[in-house]
Amino acid sequence: MYSWDPKLYSSNSSAQKNWGFELLAKLNLKGNERFLDVGCGDGKLSADVAKSLPEGSVLGIDLSEEMITFARNHYPQEKFPNLAFMQANASELTFDSEFDIVFSNAVLHWITAPEAALKGFWKSLKPGGVFLAQLGGRGNAAEILKILDYMLENEKWSSYFRDFVFPYGFYGPEEYGKWLKEAGFSIRRLELISKDMALQGESALFAWIASTWHPYIQQVPQELKEDFISELVTLFVKSYPPDSKGYVHVQMKRLEIEAYLEK
Repeated sequence: MYSWDPKLYSSNSSAQKNWGFELLAKLNLKGNERFLDVGCGDGKLSADVAKSLPEGSVLGIDLSEEMITFARNHYPQEKFPNLAFMQANASELTFDSEFDIVFSNAVLHWITAPEAALKGFWKSLKPGGVFLAQLGGRGNAAEILKILDYMLENEKWSSYFRDFVFPYGFYGPEEYGKWLKEAGFSIRRLELISKDMALQGESALFAWIASTWHPYIQQVPQELKEDFISELVTLFVKSYPPDSKGYVHVQMKRLEIEAYLEK
């Protein structure tokens, strides 16, 4: 399990949040649904959904205790009576036909073997319930990963990555289609889409990497972390220079899932 800084993440995850809001717009909410947000992070999306469900409720779950504490502090039940947060492992859910919607944004690529999680989502849903998700898909952040591979071949860094195992499950529709069907879902849409993450200069690129690329950064001693990120940023902008307005662009591939339980 990686150590997350909720404040840093909250300040440097605007792209993920924007994509999450775009995904939420695909739901035709009636206002009375029970909604499970898997990997709720800082709680912002969960809180936004709660406002749209005056007769419903939202439960946000996350593996990170730090994230759950942050979410509870920023979106307290006194102000959001239909919103709750709980620390939980997405692969070990025990809900039984409790939710109308299971939603997950920018989370499931952290699970390299998602079969157990998908079965848990299926079991969590009521008949006719909807599973809607977006995650890093095949080819996601390929330019960043190419530079990281180059850096890890350098003796300056290689000793810290001897036992390193690629931590992400960046899969395509073929793999997820099989797993969804095995879990019991009917598939409405399964699509790999391109997204352009535009970051306002090298400092924003540095902050985004520092806030999310924990599997790599946490391999490096504390006193070398800043140097590691700085080298990654320098190599990236050398290969992929900022545009005329100073924005750095990272090309992302996202897998979108719309599936449901038969009534």
